[in-house]
Amino acid sequence: MDADVLVVGGGLAGLVAATEIAAKGKRVYLLEQEPHLGGQAYWSFGGLFLVNSPEQRRLGIRDSLELARQDWFGAAGFDREEDYWGRLFAEAYLDFAAGEKRAWLAALGVRFFPVVGWAERGGGLATGHGNSVPRFHIVWGTGPGLLAPFLRRVRELEEKGFLKVLLRHRAEEVLVEGGKAVGVTGVVLEPDPVPRGAPSSRRPVGEFRYLAQAVVLATGGLGANLDLVRRFWPERMGRPPGRMLSGVPDHVDGSGLFLAERAGARLVNLDRMWHYPEGVENHTPIWSHHGIRILPGPSALWLDATGKRLPPPLFPGFDALETLRHLRNTGWDWSWFLLDLKTLAKEFALSGSEQNPDLTGKSWLQVVRNRLFGPSRPVRTFLQRGRDFLVAEDLSELMRQMDALAPGVLDPMQLEREVKARDRELLHSFSKDAQILALRGFRHYLGDRLFRVAKPHPFLGGRGGPLVAVRLWTLTRKTLGGIQTDLKGRALTPKGEPLPGLFAAGEAAGFGGGGVHGYKALEGTFLGGCLFSGLLAARGVAEGLE
Repeated sequence: MDADVLVVGGGLAGLVAATEIAAKGKRVYLLEQEPHLGGQAYWSFGGLFLVNSPEQRRLGIRDSLELARQDWFGAAGFDREEDYWGRLFAEAYLDFAAGEKRAWLAALGVRFFPVVGWAERGGGLATGHGNSVPRFHIVWGTGPGLLAPFLRRVRELEEKGFLKVLLRHRAEEVLVEGGKAVGVTGVVLEPDPVPRGAPSSRRPVGEFRYLAQAVVLATGGLGANLDLVRRFWPERMGRPPGRMLSGVPDHVDGSGLFLAERAGARLVNLDRMWHYPEGVENHTPIWSHHGIRILPGPSALWLDATGKRLPPPLFPGFDALETLRHLRNTGWDWSWFLLDLKTLAKEFALSGSEQNPDLTGKSWLQVVRNRLFGPSRPVRTFLQRGRDFLVAEDLSELMRQMDALAPGVLDPMQLEREVKARDRELLHSFSKDAQILALRGFRHYLGDRLFRVAKPHPFLGGRGGPLVAVRLWTLTRKTLGGIQTDLKGRALTPKGEPLPGLFAAGEAAGFGGGGVHGYKALEGTFLGGCLFSGLLAARGVAEGLE
C-alpha cells in the first residue's frame, strides 16, 4: 500500500479533500497533471455565496436561509430521478452557507471585500430564478487569496510527512479489484515550465501505479473540450454556437469524468452546463480560444446581432442561461452591449483574478480609484486592444463600425429606434421600461449606488461621453453535472449503490451529488461547491478508514 488515500486533481476541491484527510494523520498522495496546484480557482474572481453574513447585515441586507432556499430551488428546477442526491446536497450546502462556512474560512485566514455583489438578479417571479438579495462575497485576494490557506496547509502537511504532492502525474485508470477502487495508474509527463494556464506538454516520460484504501477524484469538468460541450449541448438551449470561447484552460477536458465511468461510477446531468453569453476574446490569450467574461452592471442595452433589443427580463446580469437560450435561437453566434463610456466606467468589470489586480493584490487605494474613477486598467486595455470593443463619438459612426465586423447583419434603423426609445423613457420620472425601473430600484442598495450601477441617463447627446459597443460570444465555463455521489462523497454506481473506495468532489461531481445546482446556478456557488464537496468527501473517506 503506497498511501492511505489518493486524491486525483490539485484544484480547490482536491486541495480541501487532501489537506482535511492528511490533517487527520492519514498518508495522502495528491496527483496533479499540470505543473501548478490550484486549478481553475486560481483564475477565479473569488466570489462566494454566503447567507445572512456580517457583510450583508452591515449593508442592511436582510437575508435568511428560507429566502436562500427559495432562490436556490427556484433556480435549480430539479425535475429528474437523477436529482435525488443533488437536492440533498443543495439542502446541506445551504445550511453550510448560512452556518459554518464563513467561520471555517475565517479561521483559515480568508477575508472578504466589504461590499457584497448582486449577481444573477433574476427579474422574474419570487419563486423563479435569481438572487432576491446580494449574496456574492468577493474574497479579499480573489481566487489566489482563497487558495492561499490551503496551499499553506499543503506545505505544512508535506513537512510533517502526511502529504505528498506529485505534479505532472496524469491519472488514466482507476484500479478496481473485487468491486473496490484500490488505486490509480497513469503516466508521468515530462517537466514543462510553461506559465500557469498555458497548454502543457503531454509527452510521457514514465508510468506510475499507486495503491491506496480510497481514491478521491477531483478532476474538474469539460469546459475546455469544445467537442464535448457540443456533444452534450442540450436541445432545450437551441443549437450550439459555431464559434465559442473557452473560459477555462485546456486541461479542463472532461477526461476525469470518463475515467470514473470506466471504473463503474454513474455520470448524470452532463447536459446541464453553465456557460456565459458575455464572453469577449482575450487580447493576450493564455490558453486555447481564451475568452474573458464581462461582469456587466445592469444598464447596457443588450441587442441581438441585428440590433434588436432582448426582451425582459434578459438584461445584463439577470439570467445568464435564459439569455443564452434566447440568443441561440436568433440564428447568430454573437450579440451586442451598447452603452456610453460614463456608464462603462462605473459598471464594467472583468471576471478573473488576473483581470482584477486591485482586489487580487489587496490594494485598497486601487480598489477605491477603480470603483469611483474607472474604468480600471484591464478594462481600458480591452477598450484599446479588444477586437470586440468599438468606440465612437456618435451612433452613426458606431453602427458603421459594428457593421464592418459583420457586414450585412445589423439593421441600423432597428438599432437607432431601440436606443432613442430607451432614452425617451429617461426624460421623465416615470417609465414602462422594465430595465429602467430595475435600475432605479437597484440604486436603493448602497453597494450598487457606489460601485455598480450608474445613474440612469440618456446614451445619446454626449452627456455620458463617447458611445461603446461590445460584441459578445458564448464563453464556456462550468459543468453542472458529473459523477453522482452521496452526502459522504462516495461515487455511486448505475444501481445507486456506493462504489467501495471511490469518492468524488468539486466540478467532477457536479459540485456534489452529480448536480447540486440543477439547471441553473446563483453565482458564488462554484468555489463554494468545491469547498463543501471537498469537505464532505474528506469526512466520508476518514469515516471509511477509521
